[in-house]
Amino acid sequence: MLRFLVVRILSAIPVLFLLSVVTFAIIQAPPGDYGDYIRSMLMNQGGATAEEAELQAEAYRQANGLNDPLPVQYLNWVKGIVTRFDFGHSLYYNKPVGDVVAERLPRTIALALTCHILATILGITLGVIAATRQYSWVDTLFGFISFLGMTIPRFLLAIIIMYILVFRLGVQEIGSFNSVRYGGQPWSWDKFVDLLAHVWPVIFIATLGGLAYNMRVMRANLLDVLNAQYVETARAKGLPEGAVIMKHAVPNALHPLIAYQGVALPYMLTGEIEVAIVFGLATVGPAIVGSMAVGDVWVTATFVMVLAATLIVGNIIADLLLAIVDPRVRLGGARE
Repeated sequence: MLRFLVVRILSAIPVLFLLSVVTFAIIQAPPGDYGDYIRSMLMNQGGATAEEAELQAEAYRQANGLNDPLPVQYLNWVKGIVTRFDFGHSLYYNKPVGDVVAERLPRTIALALTCHILATILGITLGVIAATRQYSWVDTLFGFISFLGMTIPRFLLAIIIMYILVFRLGVQEIGSFNSVRYGGQPWSWDKFVDLLAHVWPVIFIATLGGLAYNMRVMRANLLDVLNAQYVETARAKGLPEGAVIMKHAVPNALHPLIAYQGVALPYMLTGEIEVAIVFGLATVGPAIVGSMAVGDVWVTATFVMVLAATLIVGNIIADLLLAIVDPRVRLGGARE
């Protein structure tokens, strides 16, 4: 198992390196940089002339290395990460990028993990119920729910829910985690309930897509397994149908779902990001959009790399879970 884990981690290093190169190149591809944002702000709000604004913007580029060739900027960024765990200095937030990540990433991961756990538990449970009641009204209802969850764009669903909350129900506090009266107060049950009242749209929308996929895959796999010969043998031995399903069929139907967990967490992260952008929550999504709008390359590149790293970590965890459940997938595993 240790060799299996080491091989997976070593194989992830070149993938992460290539992702960093591609990410940095794509972010730098559009014309303009943060100096252009400074120039426009000086001209539009500071009353500076075009020449004065250009001089200050050029001075800012020179002071922050924005005039360096792109390979030099990339190498300096990677060198800071590897040697000092320094992701650079945010030009827009005027603070280290690590501080920006530390402020927003934990909230994003907490929401994504919550959605992931709910989607897994509910998706597997509903998939088992649908498979054991094939072609019934329950199966049809769950199939319709999974169809909606996999086809409706998450940002569109977020806009619809926001419209209902704001314009139909008159909800005022949108875009925050808690009400104003709980600002700065220690955690309590009331504050936790207030938090749920603010973030439930994010959890609902991000969970729905993962739940739909888990339900469909679990239903299809379980239907195949229920027709397997060893399941028929278990029934012939007189085992109760519940024991046949839960002890023999369900564990073997879980393998594809375990493999899917490698992309489930990044999928939940992107779902949370899309919905958070619509609702304006202080998480990773609005930070990425805001930094891209003004050319704050270090914040954008760091957040994209963090999301890429979650995909790699998720795949490693999924491989480990598969190796535990099914020893045949282990690399170099001992033969019986």
